[in-house]
Amino acid sequence: MGTDAGPGSARQPLTQADIRSVFIGMMLAMFLSALDGTIVATAMPTIGRELGDVQHLPWIVTAYLLASTIATPLYGKFADMHGRRVTMLVAVAVFIIGSIACALAPSLLTLALARGVQGLGGGGLIALAQTIIADLVTPRERGRYQAYFGGVFAAASVLGPVLGGFFAQMLHWSLIFWINLPLGLFAFWLINDKLKRLPRRERQHRLDLPGAVLLVGATTSLMLMMNWGGHDYAWLSPQVLGLAAVSLLAWIGFFARLATAHEPLIPLAILADRVVAAATFSGALCVGTYVGLSIMVPIFFETSLGLSARQSGLALIPFMIGVPIGATISGRTMAVVANYKAVPTAGLALSVLCFAAFALLAGDEHFWLCEVLLAGTAFGIGTVFPVVTVALQNAAPIHHLGTATATMNFMRQLAGAIIVAIFGAIALGGGGLAVEGFERRGAVDAAAFRIVFFIAVGMLAAALAIFALMEQRPLRDTAPPEERSGS
Repeated sequence: MGTDAGPGSARQPLTQADIRSVFIGMMLAMFLSALDGTIVATAMPTIGRELGDVQHLPWIVTAYLLASTIATPLYGKFADMHGRRVTMLVAVAVFIIGSIACALAPSLLTLALARGVQGLGGGGLIALAQTIIADLVTPRERGRYQAYFGGVFAAASVLGPVLGGFFAQMLHWSLIFWINLPLGLFAFWLINDKLKRLPRRERQHRLDLPGAVLLVGATTSLMLMMNWGGHDYAWLSPQVLGLAAVSLLAWIGFFARLATAHEPLIPLAILADRVVAAATFSGALCVGTYVGLSIMVPIFFETSLGLSARQSGLALIPFMIGVPIGATISGRTMAVVANYKAVPTAGLALSVLCFAAFALLAGDEHFWLCEVLLAGTAFGIGTVFPVVTVALQNAAPIHHLGTATATMNFMRQLAGAIIVAIFGAIALGGGGLAVEGFERRGAVDAAAFRIVFFIAVGMLAAALAIFALMEQRPLRDTAPPEERSGS
């Protein structure tokens, strides 16, 4: 079995400089994954024209989303089985290989397949980075590091569309994938040596292959149904209904497997913990709502308020930067106060109030007030992210830390995909996101967007209720003891 170091190897403890190097490497890995979710969108029309296939452009996004969502929980299990270093380096390597294949793709079909390979690597980068940081620092210190990760996502959200549009218009679309090569290689080099001395957390585990197959089938059919329904096929078409049936049966089989397997893919003991369950589901609702609104709000600006694509992008900036600001304040507060739930509880309440006001007032005459309300909404959502992550990792058993963290990220990705599809189906009359090119005011009924916005308010309120019920356990002030394989 591969491990981070041999059982008999002598390892010196990591210094603060080593931890900083590892942390920079983790931030780079997370930036790669986050950037790839935003940089492609503005280049898609150019890619479709140059490859001569516009109809199947959504598969560039869908293939990556499918593969990364499926891979996330598997990486968590592998990290607990074989160690963090080997698993993280495999994820980075697969992501780089997929990026090269994307850049060299001669057709849209080839590009979609390459994006799937890229997603298989990208699915592990975020969860593994969070797990490795959890191995290095105590729960009380961890909130500060999680806040930095919020800044990574904000930077990717702002830089991605700008870089994608610049590369596609001024240079060549393939550069949006070639840029991953130097960044990925640098991250690979930076973390490789230092992670050899990472504290050992792996134990003897067995991979539940039937459970993994059921999870892949359930997730794939569900996401295909959400992407195709109302866009490629009618919601009541045999294709969509068939996918719904397959997904339902696979989910039933997966949960039955969790209850009966000797060592299931996601141990029920993890989700049976009230802190882990509350942190997972409240965080998933927050992330899913945030992702859904980051897509729907610009479309509302363009189709209902008549803003240009550039103007709507600029108008979204307050929403994008609110999250890292909230995460930074909340994460730093965790390290110095005992009642670490206070800030995110108040923050989520602020989000509910701000976005309820936005749903009521959205329009030209209140545009600047709506910008302030968007910033307040995002700030409140941001306060939740570091706290639920640290609370979950503080409660999860050390030998299941990778699995618990990956499960949390899997639920967030799945929630994002489902909520985006629901919002799209209501606001646009179909589940797809191929909405580029709206050129006239009122192209989409603003009333449909208001329904979406009030649903988002309900989701944030549900997240607040779940988070408020989460038990507040004291954070550990010391790092967990090192564990040996087979212990």
